[in-house]
Amino acid sequence: MIDFATPLRLVREKMPLVQCITNFVTVNDCANIILAAGGSPSMAHHPDEVEEAIQGAQALVCNMGAIEDTPSMILAGRRANTLGKPVVLDPVAVGTTTLRRTCAAQLLDSVRFSVIRGNASEIRYLAGQQAQGSGVDVSRLDVITEENLPEAVPMVKTLAATTGSVIVISGALDLVSDQTRAVVLRNGCPTMARITGSGCMLTSLIGVFCGALPQDPFSAACAAVAAMGICGELADARRLANGTGNATFRTDLIDAVFNLTEQQCQEGARYEIF
Repeated sequence: MIDFATPLRLVREKMPLVQCITNFVTVNDCANIILAAGGSPSMAHHPDEVEEAIQGAQALVCNMGAIEDTPSMILAGRRANTLGKPVVLDPVAVGTTTLRRTCAAQLLDSVRFSVIRGNASEIRYLAGQQAQGSGVDVSRLDVITEENLPEAVPMVKTLAATTGSVIVISGALDLVSDQTRAVVLRNGCPTMARITGSGCMLTSLIGVFCGALPQDPFSAACAAVAAMGICGELADARRLANGTGNATFRTDLIDAVFNLTEQQCQEGARYEIF
């Protein structure tokens, strides 16, 4: 049995400060979901201050949507490694352009990441598989399904061993794995794919959970993924009841994170251990 409740309690008790170097499209939503969970966001990204800024934070999130800030991510990431603070990577659209492939290689060579969270196309690229992703969206050919799950689990375990990171694939099925364990979570709803930045928000949520539980990034990632999926379901139920659309859903999603209880997080998680 996985404990999803304790990490949520620790987030609210410790109120970790999370430094996010993330893209301008989702920066507001990432900051707000960290606040909703119980943490505190810092969006410092200038190369002249990131090393100093990470000293007061409990975790760092590096989002390749801000590809122009790769030098800042490397500076902050190295400093976080020296200080023993968790670093989370979101390899946005990593396999789609030469620039992104180059920057991802630089980041992985320079920084030890506690967690790497991406969609199936992004993670398949990092694992050395042929990925079909276009832009920031996952290709339908790459998605994790019940049918290909037995093949996906060894892939993420191998990538976890290669990188030393917990690997998270988010999608209709969410997969969390380190070198030895893998958990598939079946929470969430299709409307989450109809708003900008649900993946970025999840990465930020993983960051705040890692900040509260730095010694156990696997448990932190599992709890964050479960919380996000459960809150997506709660927000979608509200959308259907009120007849609203995706813009209101985004607000309801953040509200659901704010109001999420430990009991909801524990009892609402639908998961399987591989």
